[in-house]
Amino acid sequence: MAAFTVIDHTELVSGANSYTKSSIPSSYDHLYFVASVRTDATTWADYAEMEFNADTTHSNYSYTILTAMSGTPASSRGTTAQGISLFGGEVCGASTTAGTFSTVKMWIPNYANTTGFKSATISVTTENATTTNYRWGLWQGANLWHSTAAINELKYYVYDIGGDDFVQYSTFTLYGVTGA
Repeated sequence: MAAFTVIDHTELVSGANSYTKSSIPSSYDHLYFVASVRTDATTWADYAEMEFNADTTHSNYSYTILTAMSGTPASSRGTTAQGISLFGGEVCGASTTAGTFSTVKMWIPNYANTTGFKSATISVTTENATTTNYRWGLWQGANLWHSTAAINELKYYVYDIGGDDFVQYSTFTLYGVTGA
């Protein structure tokens, strides 16, 4: 039976551009990250990204995503040479339904191994009280960090094009998972 242990839980009391957990112990089998977030971007959504171990070398990351934001699902794949780290989804901005937060769930298997690259799967849901295309969304992503280093730090942040922040009451929880 899998055991989930809370490594860290943070609720923002004011706006912040990022959540970072460093000194992640290597004693678990996997990591599971859950967030409930909204940004102060004036648009309906804002990009979120993530990094491991403060690695800002964009070419060390790649992703494949499946999106549903309209009647026609789409997919894309890329390396991050364009300036994006691991894909963290599009999350609620200030133009979505008031009080609505995006749900983020990320699974990072075998995060402490030092023999292979690290993968992460992510699911992000952005609700909005509209049926207008591109004003709501569901993102499923597979990310790869091209490093054999054990993950000891996770950063989840707003892709800072306009100085946007996660808003008050956004929450971030990191679990260590054993036995799964």
